[in-house]
Amino acid sequence: MTHDMLAALRPLLRAEACAEAHAAGAEPGDLEQAVWLRLLERLEADGPPRDPHSWVRKAVRFEARRTRRTVSVERPYGQEPADDGERGPEQMVLAAARRHALRRAVRRLPGRCPRLLEALLSPRDLTYREIARELGISQGSLGPERSRCLGCLRRLLSSEVAAREVRG
Repeated sequence: MTHDMLAALRPLLRAEACAEAHAAGAEPGDLEQAVWLRLLERLEADGPPRDPHSWVRKAVRFEARRTRRTVSVERPYGQEPADDGERGPEQMVLAAARRHALRRAVRRLPGRCPRLLEALLSPRDLTYREIARELGISQGSLGPERSRCLGCLRRLLSSEVAAREVRG
């Protein structure tokens, strides 16, 4: 099967997939992708079909029927299965340890960075205006200062992580 043949099949496949998608409860692109995959599998196993245009039409209808069957038996979950809503003790301890390590690293930063980042991490969820007033700096300089402090924190944490890794 040549590149020209595949290029010639593309408009037919797109039109057939658009025509069948709505009734199948699928997206046209999903049907197209399934048929292209089926064609690749066929080319590898049996070679190109004798009548590619007829094969494309049949393959689209087959994929549409398969999708309809799948949609008819699938049922959505009432809630996300992975979201149990409650964190176990292990997750709570790990999260507390991460917060503690972060706060410890923030306290070791130079200049105004510890006070600025503590204000940003505050559970009170302060606005930039409130933080600027609390720290006695202009609100306009808060963003660049925050970026500089986060860069320092990133370098500090990356050097600590790199120092703890086993080498050799």
